[in-house]
Amino acid sequence: MNGGEIIGLIGMLLLVSSWLPQTIETVRKRHCPLNLEFIVIYVAAASMLTIYSYIIRDWIFFTLNFLSAFQSAINLVIKLMEVEGKIETKAP
Repeated sequence: MNGGEIIGLIGMLLLVSSWLPQTIETVRKRHCPLNLEFIVIYVAAASMLTIYSYIIRDWIFFTLNFLSAFQSAINLVIKLMEVEGKIETKAP
């Protein structure tokens, strides 16, 4: 692994880990405070970037976008269930 890949790997880990506290809180409270439009756009963008990074065979970028899309999709599912009234929220 060269220096650029190490920097990319560290950046990926930091970005992916930044979603963890929000995702854990969303699952525990069954409440997503994020804006619905933001989450939809983020999931769509991260999913498209995942496909693109697969095509160009950039595995660090692929992993980053896949994990970001996955974690934000969890928030999206909770938000949609909350909006549709399918779950009782534990919001403060």
